[in-house]
This record gives sequence, structure tokens and C-alpha cells, in this order.
Amino acid sequence: MLLAPIAVPASPAAGGSPLVAVDIGHTLQAPGAISARGRSEFEFNRELAGRVVTALARLGLEAVLINADGRIESLQARPERAAGAVFLISIHHDSVGEQHLTPWEWQGIPLDFSDLWAGHSLFVSRRNPDVAASLMCASAIGARLQRAGFVPTEKNGRRREYADAQHAVHYYDNLVVLYQARQPAVLFEAGVIKHRDEELLLRDAARQQRMAEEIATGVAACVTAGGIAAPR
Repeated sequence: MLLAPIAVPASPAAGGSPLVAVDIGHTLQAPGAISARGRSEFEFNRELAGRVVTALARLGLEAVLINADGRIESLQARPERAAGAVFLISIHHDSVGEQHLTPWEWQGIPLDFSDLWAGHSLFVSRRNPDVAASLMCASAIGARLQRAGFVPTEKNGRRREYADAQHAVHYYDNLVVLYQARQPAVLFEAGVIKHRDEELLLRDAARQQRMAEEIATGVAACVTAGGIAAPR
């Protein structure tokens, strides 16, 4: 799939460069999935999102981190906090359905795992005000990740229609953070934390950094080439 240029409005950020909103999925009180070794999804999300913000800054983009303290009050507040940004990416880590989980014990703690699926995926909503740009950005991110050797998952293709099968982009129309955003928006699932081997990879700082740099490069290619409309 060829990536058409996407434009940025004249400078929504104070420093004159495009402003990107990076959302940390879940909260301290609702931490999302629990990994095979007992770590919350929120902790994974916060680490990777922080690295994405730093990588964006290195590329000359401004970024705002949403939900940094893990205490955001609602799903609706996430897109509200992204006001003024030209693009919103929400960082998550994936799980599997209960029917696919196997009980096990880790350091004396009863937990569960599934080694059936690993890999990343991306989601856009057809209810977003700029679905075409959302898809273009998701495809740009997916392409960068795959060129760098990151392998997408096939798990989500079982339930979610592909928007761009080559780059593991799916439609998920009713995700609040996507359809209530006023700008193009993408939700990124970095990997499956219930998979025992992938969980260890997702906790590796060097690998997190490589993934963050590829995400940031995909975002930068999307928002600096010219075509995203200013938030309405």
C-alpha cells in the first residue's frame, strides 16, 4: 500500500512544530490486562508511551503525554486532552480471551498465560472525523515496524475487519478514544502480554526503544508531509 503525503496545519504547537498527543491506555484503578508474570498493562503502556514521546522530540515534533499519572477521569477525557494536537496515538498492550488462557504459577503466584498469539496490531475508527488520515498514519506506523523486523499478530484478524491487512491495521469503530478524537487517531497494541516469551521482549528496554523510534518515525512521516486537517 502506497502512503500518500498527509499535511499538517500551520503550527498548532507553541514551538511551531506539529503537536502529537500520546495517550497512555488504562489507569491505576483500571490497569487493563495482567501479564503472564503479573504485571499490569498500564505499566507496559506507560513505559512505551514515554519512550514514544522522547523519540518524537528527537525528530523535532512536540508531544503531549495524556494520562501520565494514571488518574485520568474518563475515556472521554482522553480525546479532550488531545485538543490542539494534529494526531493522537493511544498506546496499549494486547491480551487474549479467557477461553484461551492456561493457569500457571509464577514465583508462587497463581496466574495464567496463552502462547497462542504474539505480535503488534493497529486500530482506526470509521467514526473518526478523518478516517482516511487515521488509516494513512496507522499504515505508516505499521510499515515502519515491519521494516524494522517487528512481526504483527494474526489474532485480531479473527474478530476485527482489516483496514490494511499488509500492515495489520484493523477497523474498531466504537473505541471512544478514536471516534471522539477531533483529529486523526490510532490505537496501537504493542504485543500480547499473556504470551510468556513476548512478555519478556516487551519488557526489554532496548527493544522498547527500537519500537518507540519506529512508531515515532511513522508518525513523523505522516504528519510532516502535508495533509492532516486542523482539529475542528
